[in-house]
Amino acid sequence: MANHKATKKDVRQSATRRDRNRYYGKTTRNAIRDLQAIATGKEAGEQLPAVASMIDKLAKRGVIHKNKAANLKSKLTKKVNALAK
Repeated sequence: MANHKATKKDVRQSATRRDRNRYYGKTTRNAIRDLQAIATGKEAGEQLPAVASMIDKLAKRGVIHKNKAANLKSKLTKKVNALAK
């Protein structure tokens, strides 16, 4: 267990960050799942920029790696473009 004042503060801060990162990550995963479930190209095209923005924010915050963010966005864009045809 933490014995120093600064270490106790760091434990509190990391717990707060972990909860925040879990919230953002879960919210984004839900948005991705909802986007993949859409069957019409027009509706998916409208949702894609918002989901891509959420993915970019996760990468910027360090919750996910930038390459994973790029792969997710690429996969979603391919799916939306296929629906548009």
